[in-house]
Amino acid sequence: MDNTRTAQSPTINVVIPLFNDWEAVSLLLERIREVVDRSLLNKLAFLIVDDCSSTDYTELPKGVGQSLSILRLYRNVGHQKAIAIGLSHLASLPDQFPTIVMDSDGEDKPEDIMRLIGASEQKPNHVVFAHRAKRHESLTFRVFYEIYKTVFRLLTGKVITFGNYSLIPGPLLRKLAHVSEIWNNYPGGVIRSRLPYTATPIERGRRLAGTSKMNFVSLLMHGLSAVSVLMDTTAVRILLFCVITSGISAAGIGVVVYLRFFANAYVPGWASYLVFSFFIVILQAFLISLLLVFIVLTYRTQIHFIPAKQYSDFLERVEKVY
Repeated sequence: MDNTRTAQSPTINVVIPLFNDWEAVSLLLERIREVVDRSLLNKLAFLIVDDCSSTDYTELPKGVGQSLSILRLYRNVGHQKAIAIGLSHLASLPDQFPTIVMDSDGEDKPEDIMRLIGASEQKPNHVVFAHRAKRHESLTFRVFYEIYKTVFRLLTGKVITFGNYSLIPGPLLRKLAHVSEIWNNYPGGVIRSRLPYTATPIERGRRLAGTSKMNFVSLLMHGLSAVSVLMDTTAVRILLFCVITSGISAAGIGVVVYLRFFANAYVPGWASYLVFSFFIVILQAFLISLLLVFIVLTYRTQIHFIPAKQYSDFLERVEKVY
C-alpha cells in the first residue's frame, strides 16, 4: 500500500530507538498525547526499538495512538543500527506507511510532528529531516558539533545540519531499508542513497529525564560513521589534497635546487633540511594515496550488509503492548 500523501494515510509509524531511557520515553508518550491533535494521534503506531536495555519499563502510558509495540534485540547494536532494524521491520510488513524517526529522550519535540507532516505534504516522496535551527546542549558539545559539521563538509562536499528526527514517505521505506549505509549512519545513508530529501527548520528540545549518553567519544564515533558512508567521495578529496600537497612540496624542492645550482644565490644551511622535509611530505602523501586506493577497492568489492535482509538476525521478539 503506497501512501504518497502523509496526512491521508490511515497509519503513521513512529520508530523510537531506546537504551535504558524508559522514564524519558514514558514522558514523551504523555507529551505526545497532550500536544498532538486527536485526529492525528489516532493514526500514530509507535514502535520502540529496545537496544538490549539493562533495565525494563515498569509501566508505559496506555492508549497513546493506534498501537505500541517493542522490538527486543539480542544485543546492543547502537543508536543508528537500532533505527535501521526498526525501519527494516516495518519495511517487511505487507503495508507501507509514512514513518517518523524520533529519539526517546524528548529532544525531538512532539509539537513538531505536524511540521514534518506539513513539509512532507509540500514535497511528497521526499524524506523530510528536522534541520536544527537552535540547540540547547552545552557549549562544549555545540563547539565539537560545529567542528564535526565543518569536517564533514570538507571531506564529503555535503552539508549535514540534521540528525535522526525525520519523516519517511511510505513508498520510500522499502528502498531505504535496502540501503546498506543506513546500518552505520541513518542520515548519511539517506544522503548516499540519492533518494530525494529535504529539511525543515525545527528547534531542538530538552531532555525530559535522565542524562545524555552522548559524550566526546560517542560524538567522534558518530562523526566517523557519517563520513564512512561517503567513503568514495572522501577518498577522492583526500587524494586530491595529497596530490596538491605533493605538488607544492615538489615546487619547494625545485626552488631550493634552482637557487643552489643555477642562480648562484646564497642558500642557508637549513635549506637541506627543508628539502628533506619536503621529500618526507611527498613520500607520506604517496603512501596515503596508495592506502586510500586499496581501501576504496576493498570497499567496492566486499559484500555489504543489507538491513532489510539481515535485520532479523538481531531481533529477539516483537512485544505488543497494546
